[in-house]
Amino acid sequence: MVARPGPISTRPLEQADLAVPVPMPGEVLVRVEACAVCRTDLHLAEGDLPPRRPRTVPGHEVVGRVVGLGPGTASSLQPGDRVGVAWLRSTCGRCPYCLRGAENLCPSSTYTGWDVDGGYAEYVAAPADYVYPLPGDMPAPELAPLLCAGIIGYRALLRAELPPGGRLGIYGFGASAHLTAQVAIAEGATVHVMTRSAAARELALKLGAASASGSDDPPPEPLDAAILFAPVGDLVPVALAALDRGGTLAVAGIHLTDIPPLVYERHLFQERTLRSVTANTRQDGRRFLELAAIHRPRVTITPYPFDAADRALSDLAADRVEGAAVLLL
Repeated sequence: MVARPGPISTRPLEQADLAVPVPMPGEVLVRVEACAVCRTDLHLAEGDLPPRRPRTVPGHEVVGRVVGLGPGTASSLQPGDRVGVAWLRSTCGRCPYCLRGAENLCPSSTYTGWDVDGGYAEYVAAPADYVYPLPGDMPAPELAPLLCAGIIGYRALLRAELPPGGRLGIYGFGASAHLTAQVAIAEGATVHVMTRSAAARELALKLGAASASGSDDPPPEPLDAAILFAPVGDLVPVALAALDRGGTLAVAGIHLTDIPPLVYERHLFQERTLRSVTANTRQDGRRFLELAAIHRPRVTITPYPFDAADRALSDLAADRVEGAAVLLL
């Protein structure tokens, strides 16, 4: 749990013995097999993302088995089913955003590992309507990163409005980016990766990127679209300047450092667009998991035991993780 939010060097996570959660009506109880480590967890631990409750257990890329249902829960899920518990935990279903299919913008939305305890634990309870059925023939560590890194990357790709066969720039190349790049390549895109990590550049090329260079380097050709995964506001004007006419930059993170001043003619003129990405809808999640079942992306993971969550977050902060960090029970 996040005991005292602060720099990861101060070890803000604390191990604790907690009671097994009791599933409420409409919920399922899941025995955790694996939980991927997201940069959002790091932002929560360090206080960049203000805690919504004290001593919250992080984790929202959870793979496990249903072991119980709350009273009166009407669901096709049964004990023993493999499921995934993701970031979006609930929405109101009644506000204008929910009614128009934009539940990711619901003002009453709640989130796993932020509003309620998440998957850095042996058990997690979640609303049955918000968990995803998962195949039983894939290893849990490879499924876990799909539940946030994959889904939010897919939504960012949609927001970037990459044209068919277009040129996509990716800034930062961690868990989400390495999955998004593979989906884009599988659908015919040319992908250029800009990241400060030499190991990440090597991985990008192995996965089929057309080029891989430093974060501030210009891509070898103008971009039709770009996605910023690194939480670095200084890269926004860099990415905008790399766009071709009519291109779109989507910022994928929940947290971003301050963006420096933009020069209209250089960064926005000729109908360049800057867009944010906020969470995802369940439709995004279902569609991405369908695509992942078709394309079977190579999921690169760095495994950690469950009691090494603080080390996993420290490695993530220092860019020492290749692909996605995953906690294994």
